[in-house]
Amino acid sequence: MAAALLPIFILSLIQTQADFRQQAQDRQVGLQLAAERSADNAKAQLDSAHILLRALAPDAMGPYCASRLTALVNQLEGYEGLYRLNAGGQAICASGRSDGARSDVAPASEAPWFRRLKGGESLVVERAPASSGYQAALIIAIRAERPMGAFDGAMAAVIPLSVLQPNTHDRALPAGSDAAIADSTGRLLVASNPEAFVLNQSGKVGSWIKRASEHGSSVFEARDTGGHRRDYSAAPLAGGDLYALLSAPAPVLLSWARLNPISTLLLPLGAWLTAFAAVMLLSERIFIRWLDYLERVAAIYAKGRFSVRPLQAMNAPSEIRVMAKTLDEMAEAITERDIELNASLAEKDALMREIHHRVKNNLQIISSLLSMQQRALTDAPAKAALGDTRQRISALALIYRTLYQSEDIRHADAKVFLTELVGQLIASEAGRGPLVTSSVEADSLFVDPDKLAPLALWLVEAVTNAQKHAFAGRGGELKVRFKVNGDTSLLEVEDDGPGAAGIAEAGVGRTLMGAFAKQLRGEAEIVEAPSGGAIARMTFVTPEALTPNDPTDKAGTAAKASR
Repeated sequence: MAAALLPIFILSLIQTQADFRQQAQDRQVGLQLAAERSADNAKAQLDSAHILLRALAPDAMGPYCASRLTALVNQLEGYEGLYRLNAGGQAICASGRSDGARSDVAPASEAPWFRRLKGGESLVVERAPASSGYQAALIIAIRAERPMGAFDGAMAAVIPLSVLQPNTHDRALPAGSDAAIADSTGRLLVASNPEAFVLNQSGKVGSWIKRASEHGSSVFEARDTGGHRRDYSAAPLAGGDLYALLSAPAPVLLSWARLNPISTLLLPLGAWLTAFAAVMLLSERIFIRWLDYLERVAAIYAKGRFSVRPLQAMNAPSEIRVMAKTLDEMAEAITERDIELNASLAEKDALMREIHHRVKNNLQIISSLLSMQQRALTDAPAKAALGDTRQRISALALIYRTLYQSEDIRHADAKVFLTELVGQLIASEAGRGPLVTSSVEADSLFVDPDKLAPLALWLVEAVTNAQKHAFAGRGGELKVRFKVNGDTSLLEVEDDGPGAAGIAEAGVGRTLMGAFAKQLRGEAEIVEAPSGGAIARMTFVTPEALTPNDPTDKAGTAAKASR
């Protein structure tokens, strides 16, 4: 939910940032306008000085001109000196001293500003040299001419730069603003904080003032020598000679939060938190608790219990009721389908059991017919052959009997089957000769009939060989072992007869045993037993199996059955 409301908050931050950028632009525009106002004020001061000099020029030659100029300097604010210089640069009339001398303002024949006037310029504004006795002052001079236009000297006024410097206490200026006056080369004449106007990129001030001279004013952003970002603005004061400079700290990242923290940060954050709390409260009361309830019901359904119904959701909002109804209908449909499937499976299971039972009965009938035919024969080899065939058929019949008697008709437990098959084989010959005892040691392994048939037939051949060669006329002990060793399994039939040397290498039995072993992707062999007798052994790939019927077989223990 917070993620869903987050875009609103982000949009508010983006809008706030856009407002901040607009404020920053307005800040620069305000700084530029302030520089232009300061330039206009200074220009008005310079224009008034220009007019004053024009008015005083004709009368600045008489005997009382020094006293008049001194009186004007004392009465007018913003003037430190007035001078009348002749064509040679000598002061012929000056305020302040009756001898006409005022420090080094005169003689001015070699001064750059005087040479410019002599060269034809009508007005010159230049900073007073350090040797003139004036600290941080401007010299404003106009060209004086004779009636025929010949150069006749100059009329000059000295104005303190502090009078022309922009007022940093202007409320329209940003906090921390500094002011200065510079000439056309970018040299500072006076500044409230000179370090604020020294940039860390050489040549920046020159291009800045050049833009101001071309466009009337300029504004740009740069870093000072301290690495702080500042906004700068410049406007010309007097033609291309002097410029009013203003500087203010530039707003840094997230400074909008300090400019207007309530409207830019607190209000959007408060609105987002309020909306988030309201949505969470309403969603919890209206939707989330009902969704949790439906989730618990669905978890019960996932465990196979479809008898539970979401009845409490009938008091929920309409959307939740629709979901609960759908969930209830799904549970009902699954229940009905399970009943139908179980009935169908039970029917199919009954049919399969009936088929296995009939196949077993048919095989038993065939075995009985062979038994009758065997008793009618007088030829011993023929009777033995029919007996072997009858045992094989009986083994197949036992497979089908085991299947239809087991819980799962698709698989049979090899442990149970082998135990019963060995007992059946020994019991069939029990009344025809000496006593033979048997023991079965087998692991539990569920296999399908396709794998169980060759396993059973191989065991029939192995037991039959033992009965013929090891127990004939003497009896003995028969041991059957079935071990599951991971990917391979082992089936052994051990007797205590004369040994493997007395068993023929070739014959139908041995051939069948090899064929049955190949069907199981294994090998068959007959070897000498350690304690005497012979062992018929088949090693084959373990068939795919289900979980063992006997949990103790997992730990490698074996169950034994003896008959």
